[in-house]
Amino acid sequence: MREIELLAPAKNLESGKAAILHGADAVYIGAERFGARAAAGNSVEDIAELCDYAHRFMAKVYVTVNTIIYDDELQDTLRVLDELDRAGVDAVLVQDMALVEAFAEHQGKWRMAMHASTQTDNRTVEKVKWLRSLGFSRVVLARELSLDTIKEIHKAVPDVELEVFVHGALCVSYSGLCYASQYCFGRSANRGECAQFCRMKFTLQDADGQVIERDRHLLSLKDMCRYDDIEAMMEAGVVSFKIEGRLKDITYVKNVTAAYSKRLNEIIGRSRGRYVRASIGRCEYAFTPDLKKTFNRGFTNYFLNGRQPNIHSFDTPKAMGEYVGKVKEIRGNSFTVSGMARFANGDGLCFLNDDRVLEGFRVNKAINNRLFPLKMPHGLRPGMALYRNNDVEFERLLSRESCKRKIPVVMELREVEDGFELTITAERGIKATAVLHTEKQRAEKSQRDNIVRQLTKLGNTVYECSEVRLAEDFEWFIPSSMLAEVRREGVEKLEEGMRAYNPHTTSPYQQKEQVSPVDWCQNVGFTLNVANEKAREFYEDQGLADIADAYEVTPVKNALLMQCRHCLRYSLGYCVKNGGRKPEWREPLYLSLADGKRFRLEFDCRHCQMNVYSMNV
Repeated sequence: MREIELLAPAKNLESGKAAILHGADAVYIGAERFGARAAAGNSVEDIAELCDYAHRFMAKVYVTVNTIIYDDELQDTLRVLDELDRAGVDAVLVQDMALVEAFAEHQGKWRMAMHASTQTDNRTVEKVKWLRSLGFSRVVLARELSLDTIKEIHKAVPDVELEVFVHGALCVSYSGLCYASQYCFGRSANRGECAQFCRMKFTLQDADGQVIERDRHLLSLKDMCRYDDIEAMMEAGVVSFKIEGRLKDITYVKNVTAAYSKRLNEIIGRSRGRYVRASIGRCEYAFTPDLKKTFNRGFTNYFLNGRQPNIHSFDTPKAMGEYVGKVKEIRGNSFTVSGMARFANGDGLCFLNDDRVLEGFRVNKAINNRLFPLKMPHGLRPGMALYRNNDVEFERLLSRESCKRKIPVVMELREVEDGFELTITAERGIKATAVLHTEKQRAEKSQRDNIVRQLTKLGNTVYECSEVRLAEDFEWFIPSSMLAEVRREGVEKLEEGMRAYNPHTTSPYQQKEQVSPVDWCQNVGFTLNVANEKAREFYEDQGLADIADAYEVTPVKNALLMQCRHCLRYSLGYCVKNGGRKPEWREPLYLSLADGKRFRLEFDCRHCQMNVYSMNV
């Protein structure tokens, strides 16, 4: 039986609790500093409170400490790690190899595990074997990997947990290998400060200056959605399914977490015991999850089944939402929509105008399928497709109490020598026992109904009683106040047991036999992201020489800024290898921004990859 985990994002304490409440088995959250989303930092106190809440459900909390670290930050980073371990964090996600030595030094002291962030660019068997040898118990794989590659990695390194993204925004570059934001704006993606370079407008030109595409979002991708691929990924060896979105609002977290949690339960329910959820508790939702109603740029499962068309979103990097129909008729200050969608006052709608620019507006009044905007959009035409990117009724549902998560327990009350003993048993066999010391008095009439009623009054706790067990000859009189007292004591002890539960009896950090990085590390230059002396010493100890500084430390002219599986040749229909037409241009091709910055493109067909280079002058 393999434990399967749904891993949800947490922007803050409130968001993290909502994720757990709506079905997450674990959440990942940023600390005050050193996380790959600098705008989503949280205090250790809040993280400790989140751990306490999550551990009631045997859910886990992972903290992102996955930026590159400068020399003058190392001591602060170690202090933060120490505080996080004391706070009860289950694991930290790491990019900077200076922290591997810190875990080695704290072996047997820190209880938290070490996970290799996707920022470490994990796409091969050799890389995962190397990370395993360093003591990483889990590796977050690159988003670009196919199902076959995931299977290959799991088969080769079965004792490493594989975590894979299943939903949310896509970076066009391999994670950890994007330096475009640093080059253009002095904001490093490896420092949690990405400026969204890939969502900007570009003009594409050939070597002769011929314009191929003008002012389009040529590096912007649709959002990932692998809802229909979960079972295949489980079979491939994935144990943790990760939802992207640490900057997303709480309604996104609620909806997406609930959708994937229900999907996992359906698959596990028919798996005949092969899989089990990593946490416990049952969710009851006050809404029907719908992924189309939450922020999205359109969906793709990316490269899971090999290279696919239409993974990009060239017209707009903004959320379009769900398709709701076409404009049927425009009349005065209103229009009608053909389709089955229902609308409400305040809905946000959008469309692509004649210039392929996204226009949005709010519905002031909706009468069935006739809509009255506050101001009629200038570019709206009959026949245009409409999308809803804000469903006010759905948002209203999610703004209320939208889910209850309860842990089923069985209560058994039995007679003992000096009174009565109550045993409360939760999932996974976790038990708590409370003894009621009292003189026993036979009941004149059956008290069984009252005993059941009093014991099952679990109020605002996270527990719900599925069964009360009493011996057939159990006919004792017990005052309701005493039943309430023993119930409270039993629940308190059960909660203590839940919080103390940890499958690791010793520190989870454990180094394996050494593996040479030479197997995967060839001509990497600054892409090792070495920003401090500890990381440099680490790689030297691994047998590497002439280690370059990180790009953020020492910029390089005409540098390889991005490595992308997304390929403009392919997306524009000019990949001859994949049946496209012969290009009508002379290479190299260039991307340019409105401010005049230019970038040279290289098509690495051997690795089926597009590279983006800076052009320093």
